[in-house]
Amino acid sequence: MSTATTLENSTAIAIGGFDGMHIGHQALFAQLGKEGCIVVIETGYANLTPDGFRERYTHYPILYLELDAIRHLNGEEFVAFLKKKFPKLQKIVVGYDFHFGKDRRYSFKDLQTLFDGEVVVVDEVTHHNDSVHSHKIRHKLSIGDIEGANDFLGHNYTIVGTKEQGQGLGSKELVATININAREFLMPKEGVYVTLTRIDDEEHFHPSVSFVGHRITTDGSYAVESHILDGSVVCEAKAEISFVSFLRNNEKFATLEALKQQIQKDIALANKKLQRLAL
Repeated sequence: MSTATTLENSTAIAIGGFDGMHIGHQALFAQLGKEGCIVVIETGYANLTPDGFRERYTHYPILYLELDAIRHLNGEEFVAFLKKKFPKLQKIVVGYDFHFGKDRRYSFKDLQTLFDGEVVVVDEVTHHNDSVHSHKIRHKLSIGDIEGANDFLGHNYTIVGTKEQGQGLGSKELVATININAREFLMPKEGVYVTLTRIDDEEHFHPSVSFVGHRITTDGSYAVESHILDGSVVCEAKAEISFVSFLRNNEKFATLEALKQQIQKDIALANKKLQRLAL
């Protein structure tokens, strides 16, 4: 279905930034019904699900609007803009903290007054008595709390990147790794992680151990690399890394042999954790 047809037929929209597509966002989408559409206000700061990566976490079509293109509108103009985009619009779904219009001066209360259809306001979503927000997910990732971030997201935090050349030490001196450039995405805390890695266009993920950070034992360069645990895999163009749990901090080792021994320990522990998850 074309974008124009989608907009023409949509009767309900959910509006927000929706970076992460986390469980709080999903609560809004649950209110859309059959002919729903998601309206993403792009601020330029999305790094949990940048660009088109939000699509993987919903079946609803998404319309992206640049904030700079609409931030000058007053309340009436914003509602008129939406009604022009969606001629059959009957319902608008927003979060309790939604603001819009010039200088963000309007709230959902103004929307309820200005829009002649239904306005659904979704209350704060919590997990274990903690409110779910994208900025909290970013903080959890920054401290290596992968399980906490994944709980808030409702899915494993996943980055996607293009293959790039590594040091060449892995297959010769340490273990073979796939190196990627995923700079669009927020990187978690430097360290070693239990992960699942998908190569190119394969349908399945491989169990893996991944490193994110500066190679302080060797040349100090920044790397995102993944070692596949279930055999040798050739990566042609791209890979995605799905983070499961944090293993250890980035450390400096006196020798490559000491680093190799630690990597073998990481591999053994990662295998145990992934096997427990599979039970």
